[in-house]
Amino acid sequence: MMNYTAFTLDNGLQVVVHEDHTSEMAVVNVLYKVGSRNETPGKTGLAHYFEHLMFSGSRHVPAFDSALERVGGSSNAFTNTDITNYYISLPAANLETALWLESDRMLHLSLNEQQIHTQKQVVIEEFKQRYLNQPYGDAMHHVRSLAFEKHPYRWPTIGEHIEDIERFEKADLTNFYRQHYSPDNAVLCIAGKVRAEEVKDKVNHWFGEIPRGPLPIPRPVTEPAQLEKRTMRVAADVPTDALYKVFRIPGRLHEAYLACDLITDILSVGRSSVLEQKLIKNGSVFASCQAYVLGNVDPGLLVFTGKMEKGIPAEKAEEELDKVINRFKQETFPRNLLQKIKNQAEAMETFESVSLLGRAMKLAYYAYLGNPALIQAEFDRKLSISAEEIMDASRTYLSEDSASVVYYTQKN
Repeated sequence: MMNYTAFTLDNGLQVVVHEDHTSEMAVVNVLYKVGSRNETPGKTGLAHYFEHLMFSGSRHVPAFDSALERVGGSSNAFTNTDITNYYISLPAANLETALWLESDRMLHLSLNEQQIHTQKQVVIEEFKQRYLNQPYGDAMHHVRSLAFEKHPYRWPTIGEHIEDIERFEKADLTNFYRQHYSPDNAVLCIAGKVRAEEVKDKVNHWFGEIPRGPLPIPRPVTEPAQLEKRTMRVAADVPTDALYKVFRIPGRLHEAYLACDLITDILSVGRSSVLEQKLIKNGSVFASCQAYVLGNVDPGLLVFTGKMEKGIPAEKAEEELDKVINRFKQETFPRNLLQKIKNQAEAMETFESVSLLGRAMKLAYYAYLGNPALIQAEFDRKLSISAEEIMDASRTYLSEDSASVVYYTQKN
């Protein structure tokens, strides 16, 4: 278990401190509890767009990266469906520079028209290059729009339509900033060669006077139950057909989520995995195939995706995939296979704990989920899940009635 000290400022900012005196570095990770799940139709992609704007400077820091580079630091960020995460790595001796930078953009971000326009063009170009101009690039747009009817998970983090990004105005950005970028909607994790008591004083100095957000943040709409299989056909200029088959599963904190995660590990992880052996090595339909869970906070998806061999239709591939899934649901798999997957998970946990940045991110994320202690509790729970629990989960959640299928086919 990672050591940590946790406290909350009077303004609601959650703070987690992880001491590691074997390093000369420090990491400052700020997680904001906002992602694409907090957007509304017609204004999608706003959380990701705003991530770009957070590097455009603040009242006392006109050039964020330049100020950081002068003290030997570097920074980056990412946005997903549930969170936006910013992180800085720098020599521990210069910790206060990072706290100054983060506090200034939490309270005094510069939203000038030039930066708004510049970053809008950057995001639009990213949308085109990664999603519109790549083979299969828009596949998950279609998958999400089919699998979800009401919940904001029905569009990807980049946004539902490029026109949404084009239409954003300064008022949209200002309102988004005021509502979501406040201390009571954030988790600050500081890790490295630091001392918790000293960090507490520094955090109070730099963040303590930032006011809470003015408005409560509404919860996303609840997705209605899916009662029957849904299908969609998409024709595009791609080299081969592709199949995307997804099943609705519980959210990240539901007891059954980890069993669903293990289902995909057993089916898809490694060259000895079920999908590799049954569909690729000893099959003639799939050129590639994988399974994974999206890991959303709200109920999300277990995804099967694969590319077909040339000339093989996606419908034929689904038939072969269904045979493997149904066999998996009916037959108890070898216990040594489950133990192998758990051993791999344990090795991955050890590998991820090597990185100071990885530890800081994980502590911040689990604090967002409710408590950093969930890291160990979830890991212990995953190692204790039985084969019977996995089989029960497969029969419950790998149901055709909760499936959505996109047949991504070659144009005739």
